[in-house]
Amino acid sequence: MDDSSSARSDSAPEREAGTPAPSGLSRRGLLGLALGGGVATLTAGVGAGLAGGVALGRARAEAESQTSYDFFGAHQAGITTPVQEHLHFASFDMMPRTDRDDLITLLQDWTYAASRMTQGLEVSATGAVGGDPEVPPDDTGEAYGLPASGLTITVGFGPTLFENDEGDRYGIVDRRPQRLERLPAFLGDDLVPEASHGDLCIQACADDPQVAVHAIRNLSRIAFGRATLRWSQLGFGKTSRTTADQATPRNLFGFKDGTANILADDTVALDQHVWSSESDDPAWMAGGSYLVARKIAMLIETWDRVRLSEQDAIIGRDKGRGAPLSGGDEFTPPDFSHASIDRDAHVRLAHPDQNDGIRILRRGFNYVDGNNALGRLDAGLFFLSYQRDPAQFVTLQRRLSTDLMSEYIRHVGSGIWAVPPGATPGSFVGAELFA
Repeated sequence: MDDSSSARSDSAPEREAGTPAPSGLSRRGLLGLALGGGVATLTAGVGAGLAGGVALGRARAEAESQTSYDFFGAHQAGITTPVQEHLHFASFDMMPRTDRDDLITLLQDWTYAASRMTQGLEVSATGAVGGDPEVPPDDTGEAYGLPASGLTITVGFGPTLFENDEGDRYGIVDRRPQRLERLPAFLGDDLVPEASHGDLCIQACADDPQVAVHAIRNLSRIAFGRATLRWSQLGFGKTSRTTADQATPRNLFGFKDGTANILADDTVALDQHVWSSESDDPAWMAGGSYLVARKIAMLIETWDRVRLSEQDAIIGRDKGRGAPLSGGDEFTPPDFSHASIDRDAHVRLAHPDQNDGIRILRRGFNYVDGNNALGRLDAGLFFLSYQRDPAQFVTLQRRLSTDLMSEYIRHVGSGIWAVPPGATPGSFVGAELFA
């Protein structure tokens, strides 16, 4: 056992990481359900988009809506899982004066609730309508009667969770991964602090937007008194694929996105580029990964005035077929010796062949948050990538500093989190951190 287990707050009761996850919510979790109804404020401007998305979700095939993914496993679901159609991403900060026991019980409560919701069940056994009619119900009820719809819930730990002005109040400072550092500044960054960073994150993906929103809403309620919602983001229309049978989707610029993404059956690439191993530091992250989130605003109206041939040249691919301009079909490797692909085209700068073989696993989503003060669409790409080492993303992002596409995008949000391995039945997500 690591010596860090003795560095906990004196006020926290003795608790080992192997302690089984509770068979129900803790008293703090139940209190959160009773008092935290107003916690999960949605990103501005999403109401209308959500209503349309719900109608779309209802129209999905019955077989797809019945899909469910187990919360427990060697790796957390929501990384190599087939990318769903909708996202609700949320970042949380731990509240002042919380201690190690608060953090552990929060993760245990989230594990219990997530293991139920991913199977299409309510947040607790009492649920939305089975409890005392004189108190608020445990479950908010908007997903009552809906199937699991492929819901996955993925939890991560931010750098600030390991940084405390009050000392090592969680007993984990010396367990911090050396690779878990805030991302450096990049050319083109115009970050909004209120939409960046966070102690904890939850990525909820589903084929029905109401199921994804329900998950974040109820996990936020459970966190009441221990963690507060820092920011959240809704996404729709996946912009990447993680399985060979998924068609390559399109982003809001109209181009196919994620053609060369790492796929779930490519275990060699996953082990090399995505999963942390026991030989990496720290060992407790083995089977986990590092998540980078970037909110990328697209200057939609400006892009829409660019002629098609120039759009193709900026990306380096044919807009209709997705084929590289050097010829072939969508999956033909680009020929960078061909003069048709500009030296600063996006496909050249981002390609592994131009970056010493570096690859990342992408799980991006489109977003539309209404309009801005100029009456233009507040829209873009909510970029999510998983990598074994955050340096992979940093290298690629720096390489994109001369990207022709940079004229039409702005990076407005950013965050990085260590995503621990999957939880085992009887334990909880992140238990290895406290071992």
